Amino acid sequence: MDIRSAQLFQHLASSLNFSKTSEQMYVSPPTLTRVIQRLELELGTELFFRDKRSVKLTTAGQRFARFVRNWLDEWHQLQVDLQLASAELTGEIRLFCTVTASYSHLPAILDRFRLMCPKADIKLSTGDAASAIEKVRLGEADIALAAHPAQLPANLAFRSIASLPVMLIAPTIPCKVNDILQQVPLPWHKVPLIMPEHGPARSRFDRWLAEMAISPYVVAKVDGHEAMVSMVALGTGVALVADAVVVNSPVKDRVRIIELDYRFEPFDLGICMLNKRLHEPLIQAFWQVATAKPDINR
Repeated sequence: MDIRSAQLFQHLASSLNFSKTSEQMYVSPPTLTRVIQRLELELGTELFFRDKRSVKLTTAGQRFARFVRNWLDEWHQLQVDLQLASAELTGEIRLFCTVTASYSHLPAILDRFRLMCPKADIKLSTGDAASAIEKVRLGEADIALAAHPAQLPANLAFRSIASLPVMLIAPTIPCKVNDILQQVPLPWHKVPLIMPEHGPARSRFDRWLAEMAISPYVVAKVDGHEAMVSMVALGTGVALVADAVVVNSPVKDRVRIIELDYRFEPFDLGICMLNKRLHEPLIQAFWQVATAKPDINR
């Protein structure tokens, strides 16, 4: 068994989904299947129960998963120990953030980090802000730029770097959405809403709807604030998004802020990582650089 095979098995043991592991670990489904089959051949036992509906760990698979977790932890600790003995910090950081954060907040952080650790490599992946915490928790990213969730898992460390205002936006173009928004009194139950699937934006949206006693007319559920801004610009409905996403959007001139007698709680944007990784020199260096200032201007 090599390191890559162990990492693929560990991810699959967590996801229990061959397609998801193939996609997130950048390996083809046939290759993943061959890796698992090779491990099972080497161990002389099945590691997964597989049928058309589900994937489950066998008893042997559960025991092997514990071994692999400890083995990879030991391997990672060895890398850290060798890194400490080196004069310069080297290695790779897997970083996750939204597309907007990659050009609104990340450049300033990376510029300072590269001055401190010029030999370090950054492997950047982008996606929905709501999945950032989970990426770190599952070990798919070392560090994430994320909004502080309602409940932060106990094994994660979080440090704030910016406060992002949140706003309800509507299209500027003539459309049915604006016809409804011009009515007095405003019939909110008829306004098409574009809702986030989950995450901090969804919890704020749900809280506002509950406090205003609005029965929502949801026309779409979308992952990612950038996609919601685009849908609003096309006249699909209204959405709740972070100010930074609108400011940096290529369609910002096609959306407008809806003025409300209500203040949405801002997003607390910060750096997130596993507590147990904070002692690692490279991770620690990034943490110190990213949190050197209490706020990072857009």
